[in-house]
Amino acid sequence: MRVALLAPLFESVPPKLYGGTERVVHNLCQGLIDANVDVTVFASADSVVSGRLAPMVHQALRLSNPPIADGAPYHLKMLAEVGRRAHEFDVIHNHHDYWMLPLSRLVRTPLVTTLHGRLDLDFIGPGFMPFRDSAFVSISDSQRTPLPQLNWQRTVRHGIDVQNFQFHPKPGKYLAFLGRISVEKRPDWAIEIALRAGVPLKIAAKIENGKDREYFDACVKPKIDGRQIEFIGEISESEKSEFLGNALALTFPVDWPEPFGLVMIESLACGTPVLARPCGSVPEILKDGITGFVSPDVNELAKRVRDLPAISRTGCRAWVEKHFSLKRMTEDYLNVYRNLIARSAARDRRNLLHSVELASDRHHKTQLQG
Repeated sequence: MRVALLAPLFESVPPKLYGGTERVVHNLCQGLIDANVDVTVFASADSVVSGRLAPMVHQALRLSNPPIADGAPYHLKMLAEVGRRAHEFDVIHNHHDYWMLPLSRLVRTPLVTTLHGRLDLDFIGPGFMPFRDSAFVSISDSQRTPLPQLNWQRTVRHGIDVQNFQFHPKPGKYLAFLGRISVEKRPDWAIEIALRAGVPLKIAAKIENGKDREYFDACVKPKIDGRQIEFIGEISESEKSEFLGNALALTFPVDWPEPFGLVMIESLACGTPVLARPCGSVPEILKDGITGFVSPDVNELAKRVRDLPAISRTGCRAWVEKHFSLKRMTEDYLNVYRNLIARSAARDRRNLLHSVELASDRHHKTQLQG
Protein backbone atom coordinates (compact mmCIF):
# COMPACT_ATOMS: atom_id res chain seq x y z
CA MET A 1 0.00 0.00 0.00
CA ARG A 2 1.27 3.49 -0.90
CA VAL A 3 0.10 6.28 1.43
CA ALA A 4 0.63 10.03 1.28
CA LEU A 5 0.45 11.86 4.63
CA LEU A 6 -0.26 15.59 4.31
CA ALA A 7 0.95 17.54 7.35
CA PRO A 8 0.34 21.18 8.26
CA LEU A 9 3.24 23.46 7.35
CA PHE A 10 3.22 25.51 10.55
CA GLU A 11 5.48 23.07 12.44
CA SER A 12 7.99 20.45 11.33
CA VAL A 13 7.25 16.72 11.57
CA PRO A 14 7.87 15.99 14.39
CA PRO A 15 7.60 19.49 15.86
CA LYS A 16 10.70 20.89 17.47
CA LEU A 17 8.63 22.37 20.27
CA TYR A 18 4.82 22.53 20.58
CA GLY A 19 2.68 20.86 17.92
CA GLY A 20 0.10 18.13 18.44
CA THR A 21 -1.03 17.43 14.86
CA GLU A 22 2.50 17.21 13.52
CA ARG A 23 3.45 14.80 16.30
CA VAL A 24 0.50 12.57 15.42
CA VAL A 25 1.58 12.56 11.75
CA HIS A 26 5.10 11.58 12.81
CA ASN A 27 3.78 8.77 15.03
CA LEU A 28 1.46 7.49 12.31
CA CYS A 29 4.25 7.55 9.73
CA GLN A 30 6.38 5.36 11.98
CA GLY A 31 3.48 3.02 12.66
CA LEU A 32 2.76 2.63 8.95
CA ILE A 33 6.42 2.01 8.16
CA ASP A 34 6.48 -0.70 10.84
CA ALA A 35 3.45 -2.23 9.08
CA ASN A 36 5.40 -2.32 5.78
CA VAL A 37 3.45 0.52 4.20
CA ASP A 38 5.15 2.79 1.65
CA VAL A 39 4.79 6.30 3.12
CA THR A 40 5.47 9.76 1.68
CA VAL A 41 5.07 12.74 4.00
CA PHE A 42 4.30 16.16 2.51
CA ALA A 43 5.64 18.61 5.09
CA SER A 44 8.25 21.30 5.75
CA ALA A 45 11.83 20.56 4.64
CA ASP A 46 13.14 20.57 8.23
CA SER A 47 11.01 17.52 9.04
CA VAL A 48 12.60 14.18 9.92
CA VAL A 49 10.47 11.16 9.02
CA SER A 50 10.95 7.42 8.54
CA GLY A 51 9.32 7.47 5.10
CA ARG A 52 9.99 9.66 2.08
CA LEU A 53 9.81 13.40 2.63
CA ALA A 54 8.22 15.69 0.04
CA PRO A 55 9.33 19.18 1.20
CA MET A 56 6.77 21.94 0.64
CA VAL A 57 8.51 24.85 2.36
CA HIS A 58 12.15 25.29 3.41
CA GLN A 59 11.30 25.62 7.12
CA ALA A 60 8.21 25.25 9.30
CA LEU A 61 6.24 28.48 9.00
CA ARG A 62 5.93 29.32 12.71
CA LEU A 63 9.67 29.13 13.38
CA SER A 64 10.92 30.31 9.97
CA ASN A 65 13.62 32.95 9.73
CA PRO A 66 12.72 35.46 8.44
CA PRO A 67 9.10 34.98 9.57
CA ILE A 68 6.54 34.11 6.88
CA ALA A 69 3.52 36.35 7.33
CA ASP A 70 1.17 34.56 4.94
CA GLY A 71 1.27 30.79 4.56
CA ALA A 72 -1.47 30.61 1.91
CA PRO A 73 0.92 30.48 -1.10
CA TYR A 74 2.67 27.45 0.43
CA HIS A 75 -0.65 25.73 1.13
CA LEU A 76 -1.67 26.25 -2.50
CA LYS A 77 1.70 24.95 -3.68
CA MET A 78 1.13 21.85 -1.57
CA LEU A 79 -2.36 21.38 -3.00
CA ALA A 80 -0.98 21.55 -6.55
CA GLU A 81 1.95 19.22 -5.85
CA VAL A 82 -0.16 16.54 -4.18
CA GLY A 83 -2.64 16.78 -7.05
CA ARG A 84 0.17 16.34 -9.57
CA ARG A 85 1.49 13.25 -7.76
CA ALA A 86 -1.86 11.78 -6.70
CA HIS A 87 -1.55 8.84 -9.11
CA GLU A 88 1.52 7.63 -7.19
CA PHE A 89 -0.57 6.73 -4.13
CA ASP A 90 -3.33 4.32 -3.15
CA VAL A 91 -4.59 6.67 -0.43
CA ILE A 92 -4.05 10.34 0.40
CA HIS A 93 -4.41 11.03 4.12
CA ASN A 94 -4.94 14.71 4.80
CA HIS A 95 -4.10 16.21 8.21
CA HIS A 96 -4.02 19.76 6.85
CA ASP A 97 -7.60 20.72 7.61
CA TYR A 98 -9.75 22.24 4.82
CA TRP A 99 -6.79 23.35 2.70
CA MET A 100 -6.48 19.98 0.95
CA LEU A 101 -10.19 19.16 0.63
CA PRO A 102 -10.43 20.30 -3.03
CA LEU A 103 -8.31 17.24 -3.88
CA SER A 104 -11.38 15.07 -3.24
CA ARG A 105 -12.93 16.69 -6.34
CA LEU A 106 -9.78 16.82 -8.45
CA VAL A 107 -8.12 13.39 -8.20
CA ARG A 108 -9.22 9.77 -8.48
CA THR A 109 -7.04 8.60 -5.58
CA PRO A 110 -9.16 8.15 -2.41
CA LEU A 111 -8.66 10.97 0.09
CA VAL A 112 -9.47 10.89 3.78
CA THR A 113 -9.16 13.85 6.14
CA THR A 114 -8.51 13.59 9.86
CA LEU A 115 -9.80 16.69 11.59
CA HIS A 116 -7.70 17.73 14.56
CA GLY A 117 -9.41 20.92 15.72
CA ARG A 118 -12.65 22.08 17.25
CA LEU A 119 -15.73 22.10 15.02
CA ASP A 120 -18.25 23.99 17.14
CA LEU A 121 -17.57 27.57 16.03
CA ASP A 122 -20.04 29.13 13.57
CA PHE A 123 -17.46 30.04 10.92
CA ILE A 124 -16.03 26.50 10.68
CA GLY A 125 -18.98 24.58 9.23
CA PRO A 126 -19.31 26.56 5.97
CA GLY A 127 -15.75 25.63 5.01
CA PHE A 128 -16.50 21.91 5.23
CA MET A 129 -20.07 21.73 3.91
CA PRO A 130 -19.11 21.92 0.19
CA PHE A 131 -16.97 18.80 0.77
CA ARG A 132 -19.22 17.00 3.25
CA ASP A 133 -19.28 13.88 1.04
CA SER A 134 -15.49 13.54 1.31
CA ALA A 135 -14.24 10.97 3.82
CA PHE A 136 -13.54 12.26 7.34
CA VAL A 137 -12.08 10.79 10.53
CA SER A 138 -12.65 12.26 14.00
CA ILE A 139 -10.14 11.98 16.83
CA SER A 140 -12.90 11.65 19.45
CA ASP A 141 -16.61 10.99 19.31
CA SER A 142 -17.35 14.33 20.95
CA GLN A 143 -15.39 16.23 18.30
CA ARG A 144 -17.78 15.30 15.49
CA THR A 145 -20.97 16.31 17.35
CA PRO A 146 -21.29 19.85 15.86
CA LEU A 147 -21.05 18.57 12.26
CA PRO A 148 -22.94 15.25 12.02
CA GLN A 149 -23.54 15.93 8.29
CA LEU A 150 -19.95 15.12 7.36
CA ASN A 151 -19.15 11.71 5.89
CA TRP A 152 -17.55 10.31 9.02
CA GLN A 153 -15.71 7.03 8.47
CA ARG A 154 -14.90 6.34 12.12
CA THR A 155 -13.24 7.79 15.21
CA VAL A 156 -9.54 7.03 15.49
CA ARG A 157 -8.15 8.16 18.81
CA HIS A 158 -4.49 9.06 18.94
CA GLY A 159 -1.85 6.52 19.81
CA ILE A 160 1.77 6.84 20.91
CA ASP A 161 4.83 4.61 21.13
CA VAL A 162 4.84 4.16 24.89
CA GLN A 163 8.50 3.13 24.81
CA ASN A 164 9.40 6.69 23.86
CA PHE A 165 8.23 7.88 27.28
CA GLN A 166 10.28 7.09 30.36
CA PHE A 167 8.23 5.57 33.18
CA HIS A 168 8.59 7.27 36.56
CA PRO A 169 7.28 4.97 39.33
CA LYS A 170 7.54 7.56 42.09
CA PRO A 171 5.52 10.81 42.10
CA GLY A 172 7.20 14.19 42.21
CA LYS A 173 6.30 17.17 44.33
CA TYR A 174 4.85 19.60 41.77
CA LEU A 175 1.86 19.84 39.47
CA ALA A 176 2.51 20.30 35.75
CA PHE A 177 0.82 22.26 32.99
CA LEU A 178 2.03 21.48 29.46
CA GLY A 179 0.66 22.88 26.20
CA ARG A 180 -0.14 26.37 25.04
CA ILE A 181 -1.22 29.50 26.83
CA SER A 182 -4.83 30.28 25.87
CA VAL A 183 -8.06 31.04 27.65
CA GLU A 184 -9.62 27.71 26.58
CA LYS A 185 -6.73 25.75 28.12
CA ARG A 186 -7.14 27.73 31.39
CA PRO A 187 -3.64 27.76 32.88
CA ASP A 188 -5.07 30.32 35.32
CA TRP A 189 -7.29 27.54 36.69
CA ALA A 190 -4.24 25.27 36.90
CA ILE A 191 -2.67 27.98 39.04
CA GLU A 192 -5.83 28.10 41.16
CA ILE A 193 -5.68 24.32 41.72
CA ALA A 194 -2.03 24.55 42.80
CA LEU A 195 -2.62 27.47 45.14
CA ARG A 196 -5.63 25.87 46.80
CA ALA A 197 -3.80 22.55 47.17
CA GLY A 198 -0.63 24.23 48.46
CA VAL A 199 1.50 22.46 45.84
CA PRO A 200 3.96 24.09 43.39
CA LEU A 201 3.00 24.35 39.71
CA LYS A 202 5.39 24.36 36.75
CA ILE A 203 4.02 25.72 33.46
CA ALA A 204 5.70 24.63 30.22
CA ALA A 205 3.83 26.26 27.37
CA LYS A 206 4.13 28.32 24.21
CA ILE A 207 2.61 31.79 23.90
CA GLU A 208 1.41 33.13 20.56
CA ASN A 209 1.26 36.88 20.03
CA GLY A 210 -2.17 38.50 20.02
CA LYS A 211 -5.04 37.46 22.27
CA ASP A 212 -3.05 34.63 23.87
CA ARG A 213 -0.29 37.03 24.86
CA GLU A 214 -2.88 39.46 26.23
CA TYR A 215 -4.50 36.68 28.25
CA PHE A 216 -1.11 35.61 29.62
CA ASP A 217 -0.18 39.15 30.64
CA ALA A 218 -3.54 39.76 32.33
CA CYS A 219 -4.39 36.41 33.95
CA VAL A 220 -1.26 34.28 34.26
CA LYS A 221 1.86 36.43 34.52
CA PRO A 222 0.76 38.32 37.67
CA LYS A 223 0.53 35.00 39.54
CA ILE A 224 3.99 33.75 38.57
CA ASP A 225 6.37 34.16 41.49
CA GLY A 226 9.16 31.78 40.44
CA ARG A 227 8.66 29.68 43.56
CA GLN A 228 5.17 28.17 43.90
CA ILE A 229 4.14 29.18 40.38
CA GLU A 230 6.96 28.81 37.84
CA PHE A 231 6.84 29.53 34.11
CA ILE A 232 9.33 27.51 32.03
CA GLY A 233 8.19 28.28 28.47
CA GLU A 234 8.15 25.84 25.54
CA ILE A 235 10.01 22.58 25.99
CA SER A 236 11.24 20.06 23.42
CA GLU A 237 10.15 16.44 22.99
CA SER A 238 13.35 15.24 24.67
CA GLU A 239 12.48 17.23 27.80
CA LYS A 240 8.87 16.06 28.01
CA SER A 241 9.35 12.74 29.83
CA GLU A 242 11.33 14.34 32.63
CA PHE A 243 8.92 17.24 32.99
CA LEU A 244 5.80 15.07 33.04
CA GLY A 245 7.29 12.04 34.76
CA ASN A 246 8.67 13.99 37.70
CA ALA A 247 5.32 15.65 38.38
CA LEU A 248 2.78 14.69 41.00
CA ALA A 249 0.04 15.13 38.36
CA LEU A 250 -0.72 16.89 35.08
CA THR A 251 -3.34 19.62 35.36
CA PHE A 252 -5.74 19.76 32.42
CA PRO A 253 -8.55 22.15 33.48
CA VAL A 254 -9.76 22.89 29.94
CA ASP A 255 -12.77 25.10 29.27
CA TRP A 256 -13.56 24.19 25.65
CA PRO A 257 -14.63 21.10 23.65
CA GLU A 258 -11.14 19.56 23.65
CA PRO A 259 -10.87 17.46 20.43
CA PHE A 260 -8.41 15.03 22.03
CA GLY A 261 -5.58 16.32 24.24
CA LEU A 262 -2.46 14.35 23.35
CA VAL A 263 -0.65 15.52 26.47
CA MET A 264 -3.02 13.49 28.64
CA ILE A 265 -1.88 10.14 27.24
CA GLU A 266 1.75 11.31 27.16
CA SER A 267 1.52 12.10 30.87
CA LEU A 268 -0.10 8.74 31.65
CA ALA A 269 2.64 6.97 29.68
CA CYS A 270 5.15 8.52 32.09
CA GLY A 271 3.07 7.18 34.99
CA THR A 272 1.72 10.60 35.93
CA PRO A 273 -2.04 10.87 36.60
CA VAL A 274 -4.19 13.71 35.29
CA LEU A 275 -6.46 16.24 37.00
CA ALA A 276 -8.98 17.33 34.36
CA ARG A 277 -12.34 18.92 33.70
CA PRO A 278 -14.78 16.73 31.69
CA CYS A 279 -14.85 18.84 28.53
CA GLY A 280 -14.92 17.43 25.00
CA SER A 281 -12.87 14.24 24.68
CA VAL A 282 -11.74 14.06 28.30
CA PRO A 283 -14.32 11.45 29.45
CA GLU A 284 -13.37 9.28 26.45
CA ILE A 285 -9.69 9.28 27.41
CA LEU A 286 -9.58 9.31 31.21
CA LYS A 287 -11.27 7.14 33.84
CA ASP A 288 -12.00 8.90 37.10
CA GLY A 289 -10.21 7.26 39.99
CA ILE A 290 -8.02 5.13 37.70
CA THR A 291 -6.03 7.61 35.59
CA GLY A 292 -6.45 10.53 37.98
CA PHE A 293 -9.50 12.58 38.81
CA VAL A 294 -12.11 14.29 36.64
CA SER A 295 -14.42 17.03 37.89
CA PRO A 296 -15.94 20.23 36.48
CA ASP A 297 -15.19 21.98 39.78
CA VAL A 298 -11.69 23.44 40.10
CA ASN A 299 -12.01 23.46 43.88
CA GLU A 300 -12.85 19.75 43.82
CA LEU A 301 -9.78 19.05 41.68
CA ALA A 302 -7.65 20.92 44.20
CA LYS A 303 -9.07 18.76 47.00
CA ARG A 304 -8.29 15.58 45.05
CA VAL A 305 -4.57 16.42 44.98
CA ARG A 306 -4.30 14.81 48.41
CA ASP A 307 -5.78 11.61 46.96
CA LEU A 308 -3.25 11.28 44.13
CA PRO A 309 -1.04 8.77 46.03
CA ALA A 310 -3.94 6.29 45.69
CA ILE A 311 -3.63 6.37 41.88
CA SER A 312 -1.38 3.60 40.54
CA ARG A 313 1.30 5.06 38.32
CA THR A 314 1.87 1.60 36.86
CA GLY A 315 -1.85 1.49 36.13
CA CYS A 316 -1.66 4.84 34.33
CA ARG A 317 0.98 3.52 31.96
CA ALA A 318 -0.92 0.26 31.45
CA TRP A 319 -4.02 2.28 30.51
CA VAL A 320 -2.13 3.89 27.62
CA GLU A 321 -0.61 0.60 26.53
CA LYS A 322 -4.09 -0.94 26.37
CA HIS A 323 -6.11 1.89 24.84
CA PHE A 324 -3.74 4.34 23.13
CA SER A 325 -0.90 2.38 21.58
CA LEU A 326 0.67 3.32 18.26
CA LYS A 327 -0.11 -0.16 16.93
CA ARG A 328 -3.83 0.27 17.64
CA MET A 329 -3.98 3.71 16.00
CA THR A 330 -2.09 2.43 12.96
CA GLU A 331 -4.39 -0.58 12.50
CA ASP A 332 -7.46 1.67 12.84
CA TYR A 333 -6.19 3.87 10.02
CA LEU A 334 -5.21 0.88 7.89
CA ASN A 335 -8.81 -0.33 8.16
CA VAL A 336 -10.01 3.08 6.97
CA TYR A 337 -7.57 2.97 4.05
CA ARG A 338 -8.61 -0.55 3.04
CA ASN A 339 -12.29 0.37 3.04
CA LEU A 340 -11.67 3.49 0.94
CA ILE A 341 -9.54 1.58 -1.56
CA ALA A 342 -12.16 -1.16 -1.85
CA ARG A 343 -14.98 1.33 -2.42
CA SER A 344 -12.91 3.23 -4.96
CA ALA A 345 -12.14 0.02 -6.86
CA ALA A 346 -15.81 -0.98 -6.84
CA ARG A 347 -16.78 2.47 -8.13
CA ASP A 348 -14.20 2.21 -10.92
CA ARG A 349 -15.59 -1.21 -11.90
CA ARG A 350 -19.11 0.18 -12.03
CA ASN A 351 -17.98 3.11 -14.15
CA LEU A 352 -16.10 0.79 -16.50
CA LEU A 353 -19.11 -1.48 -16.83
CA HIS A 354 -21.34 1.52 -17.48
CA SER A 355 -18.93 2.76 -20.16
CA VAL A 356 -18.87 -0.67 -21.82
CA GLU A 357 -22.65 -0.81 -21.77
CA LEU A 358 -22.90 2.65 -23.35
CA ALA A 359 -20.40 1.73 -26.03
CA SER A 360 -22.23 -1.52 -26.76
CA ASP A 361 -25.53 0.31 -26.95
CA ARG A 362 -24.12 2.87 -29.37
CA HIS A 363 -22.61 0.07 -31.49
CA HIS A 364 -25.97 -1.75 -31.57
CA LYS A 365 -27.80 1.42 -32.62
CA THR A 366 -25.23 2.03 -35.37
CA GLN A 367 -25.77 -1.47 -36.73
CA LEU A 368 -29.53 -1.01 -36.76
CA GLN A 369 -29.24 2.31 -38.57
CA GLY A 370 -26.87 0.72 -41.08
